[in-house]
This record gives sequence, structure tokens and C-alpha cells, in this order.
Amino acid sequence: MNLAHVLNGLRCASCGTLNALWLDLARALVECRECGQTALILTDTDEGRSL
Repeated sequence: MNLAHVLNGLRCASCGTLNALWLDLARALVECRECGQTALILTDTDEGRSL
């Protein structure tokens, strides 16, 4: 079972490669398959609701 999904239409901010970003929900990160740069995913626990 593969939980990683390619993010089509997006460029890596580090190397500029198009369609090389993968979203890995299990590890909560986005990774560039070209240069190896990773970024952690931050979730909105409040789901955008404000008081």
C-alpha cells in the first residue's frame, strides 16, 4: 500500500523541478524526488474556525 501521492503542477522551491513533489501522509511531509528536499506538513487542528 502506497500512501505517497505526486503533486502535479507544482515546482520544488529548492531545485525548480516540475512534478517532482510527493505528498507522504503517513510521515506528514512533502518530498522532492529530484533533490531530496523535504518539508513537514502542519495541520490546522481548529480546521479554520475562529472564535
